Amino acid sequence: MAGIELQGLVKRYGKTQVVHGIDLTIEDGEFVVFVGPSGCGKSTTLRMIAGLEEIDGGTITIGERPVNRLEPKERNIAMVFQNYAIYPHMSVAENIGFGLYTAKLDKAEKRRRIEETARILGLEPLLERKPSALSGGQRQRVAIGRAMVRDPSAFLFDEPLSNLDAQLRAQMRLEIKRLHQRLGRTIVFVTHDQVEAMTLADRIVVMRDGRILQVGAPMELYEKPADVFTARFIGSPTMNILPGRTTAADGKPALELAGNTIALPLRPAALPSEALVGVRPQELRVLASGDNADLVLTGKVAVVEPLGSETFVHVEHGDGLILASASAKAPPVVGHDVRLGAGIDALRLFDAATERAL
Repeated sequence: MAGIELQGLVKRYGKTQVVHGIDLTIEDGEFVVFVGPSGCGKSTTLRMIAGLEEIDGGTITIGERPVNRLEPKERNIAMVFQNYAIYPHMSVAENIGFGLYTAKLDKAEKRRRIEETARILGLEPLLERKPSALSGGQRQRVAIGRAMVRDPSAFLFDEPLSNLDAQLRAQMRLEIKRLHQRLGRTIVFVTHDQVEAMTLADRIVVMRDGRILQVGAPMELYEKPADVFTARFIGSPTMNILPGRTTAADGKPALELAGNTIALPLRPAALPSEALVGVRPQELRVLASGDNADLVLTGKVAVVEPLGSETFVHVEHGDGLILASASAKAPPVVGHDVRLGAGIDALRLFDAATERAL
């Protein structure tokens, strides 16, 4: 097994710099997920770790060994791609064993490794089938098996679930999580799906425009986002962001938002006058008659989304829509006026100018 360290990593395409000197330490055996929108540099970073892209600055260390000048096959890592990359004319066993093509192992040992890998992945009954006879999830397991059979020190996954339907994605998330628990290998996983990131990762790396915005455990990023982008990207449905103002009359800081004045436990010096206030839909509830809260917003119900155990409500407020939650058993009616409430602990404050958390 091996940890991975990135120091000042830079990538350019011509005069355009797409990765801007990122630093990151991935511990031995850790499951780290890179997440961010398309074009943020996450796949490029993964390909540089794999050796499939040349780096233009910085150092990559795998298992305490600098690998900048090493070919991909010399880095003792295995990569699983989005499009499976398995050979249609080969059987499942031959595809899994292809990773051992250059290994100096006898035939019996190669077969043992193939069968052991197939057993772990539940592919034993399928070893003689061709890929055309497999489902999408089974093909992805074959691709993972070809990576596993070499016994690499680290696995790199480049959006491996994006071609699967929702049910298969959920199943494969579980299988990859169990695989990590069983093998204990370092895994670096790239996705644009924050649900995959939240459910799989020991730590999440949020990227934007070739830079790392925040690194932390899933619930750390969910509860304490470092900026507005991370706050909106992590968590589903996305966080509501509302404009507000802060005051510090008589040395007592307060937040003014939509007619509310809320005392804040912050020093006046820490508060800019213009702020953005984040509140997650799960923590902004439709209030019953007579109920109250630290923050109360009003609006007209535009859309109701029943989701079984909970109901989300889109409410017209100001110039846009805000999203709140309501009782699944007694949802509000479209067109009716409602009051929404949240406690002060549910509010996240950001500087309106920098969009950084306060």
